[in-house]
Amino acid sequence: MCTGWFELHGTECIFVAVVNLTLIDLPGLTKVAVEGQPDTIVEDIENMVRSYVEKPNCIILAISPANQDIATSDAIKLAREVDPSGERTFGVLTKLDLMDKGTNALDVIEGRSYRLQHPWVGIVNRSQADINKNVDMIAARRKEQEYFETSPEYGHLAHKMGSEYLAKLLSKHLEVVIRQRIPSIIALINKTIDELNAELDRIGRPIGVDSGAQLYTILELCRAFDRVFKEHLDGGRPGGDRIYKVFDHQLPAALKKLPLERHLSIKNVQKVVTEADGYQPHLIAPEQGYRRLIDGSIVYFKGPAEASVDAVVHFVLKELVRKSIAETEELKRFPTLRSDIAAASTEALERFRDESRKTITRLVEMESSYLTVEFFRKLNSEPERTPGQAGSKADKHSKEKETVQNMDTFGDNYLRRIASNVSSYINMVCETLRLSIPKAVVHCQVREAKRNLLNHFYARIGRQEKERLGAMLDEDPALMERRTNIAKRLELYKSARDEIDSVAWK
Repeated sequence: MCTGWFELHGTECIFVAVVNLTLIDLPGLTKVAVEGQPDTIVEDIENMVRSYVEKPNCIILAISPANQDIATSDAIKLAREVDPSGERTFGVLTKLDLMDKGTNALDVIEGRSYRLQHPWVGIVNRSQADINKNVDMIAARRKEQEYFETSPEYGHLAHKMGSEYLAKLLSKHLEVVIRQRIPSIIALINKTIDELNAELDRIGRPIGVDSGAQLYTILELCRAFDRVFKEHLDGGRPGGDRIYKVFDHQLPAALKKLPLERHLSIKNVQKVVTEADGYQPHLIAPEQGYRRLIDGSIVYFKGPAEASVDAVVHFVLKELVRKSIAETEELKRFPTLRSDIAAASTEALERFRDESRKTITRLVEMESSYLTVEFFRKLNSEPERTPGQAGSKADKHSKEKETVQNMDTFGDNYLRRIASNVSSYINMVCETLRLSIPKAVVHCQVREAKRNLLNHFYARIGRQEKERLGAMLDEDPALMERRTNIAKRLELYKSARDEIDSVAWK
């Protein structure tokens, strides 16, 4: 359509004597441009007319004057091009009362000249004189009906002629078409309703205004987050395996890096044993020296143990909380609640961490509190390996003498033996802690996070006032407006479906 040349004008007519249709009065097709019209007027008008009549839901009234040859009808020509089957085309003949005497349009009306799928309808409109006299439509329709009833040519077709018959014919056809299209229309409406429901589910349904509904919504959202968090820990989602890496790689590596060799060096062993003996050197074995060396070694285990606790909470659990909040679709519409859940989760993880640190500290201190005596008894019962066969009494006496001298002077071999014994015991303790620290961390942190991550939060929100609950469920205003618009559209489509269903079954 030529923009700027044609303008659309709509008029709403409320009248009991006309059918409820939308009528588009298209201009007649022209052959040449007259003065004041653009050179492209012929193409412009045809393109505009085509833009309407090509639509599959358009009923075409191909109006042709009866006093012209039907073979030259532009309306019929264009209708045949856009509606070759003729299902949408109704032929209308006008100016039957203006035909030359001795001629009639029966060949066209009765389908002998040009047959259409629907019957031709002849009409007689108001003359210009009637329009000038303000003859109303009711009087004009009555005059039209009298013309056909008294006409010798069209009298036998009077019941199928006239504007009233045309209106009934179009109304009946429209009803038939609508009934044929009802299943597809309902299917389209149902599809749209499903899409709107899915959109509402995605952005979230409206929330009740009473405190009970708000509290229920908050608890449901928290449970949704909790499910995602547990899936990360249990392996349904990535992340939980990082806890195992802390125990399988980080903790053993940290234990290997402990400065035990420096602590059990010959020089330090001699220093510790001497200080432990005080002014009375030990007689047989430096038991106090052993205990001090063991206690000093065990203290080193606190560092890796606490590092494992911190690694699990800071680099795994807190990160999983952040990921779980981001992956919980239901929480995306509530930024305030997201922040509250994050804060409550962090607070709980810190509380679990403190308990875990206390537990692993107790584990380490327990190893110092009571030593495994059987370990040292086993060491003393082991025979000392010497090359060759058993020596003579003189050899034994010489060895005992050398041992006493070494004990008195703290010889290197004697100190190495002490360091070796302590090292063996510490290795046993290290292996014990390597196995028990992960158990304590999982028991105090991971298991508690799965069971009770938001328990304190639940208790707090249960005591909150309605205003605070509403603030926790604050949303983006744009999202709220969008939800309202979708809800209105949804109600309109449901109402339309109900109306169509009621009509379809009549």
